[in-house]
Amino acid sequence: QVQLVESGGGLVYPGGSLRLSCVVSGVEFSMHGVEWYRQAPGNERQWVATKIREGTTSYADSVKGRFTIARDNAKNTVFLQMNALKPVDTAVYYCKLRDMNFWGRGTLVTVSS
Repeated sequence: QVQLVESGGGLVYPGGSLRLSCVVSGVEFSMHGVEWYRQAPGNERQWVATKIREGTTSYADSVKGRFTIARDNAKNTVFLQMNALKPVDTAVYYCKLRDMNFWGRGTLVTVSS
């Protein structure tokens, strides 16, 4: 059974940083691209970033230059380093395998003074 468990969210001031983690189980993790999405209150879920195995990364324009997606295949974990956070980044963040439609419960990030 595929499981994804996100962690690392919290309350942070504008301009601050957080690193999210997502542990994946039930699949051959290294064989899959990984993605992060987010959903702000009252909004649809939106794509944030993708890392295709050990190769290409891509980012939504709204986070480019501030967020970095990374992975540790030995730990079946995908990370999202978020810097220079803004109030508009407030959302529940979810990780996902690029080619499989399984979702974790997400982790809440709140950016506020």
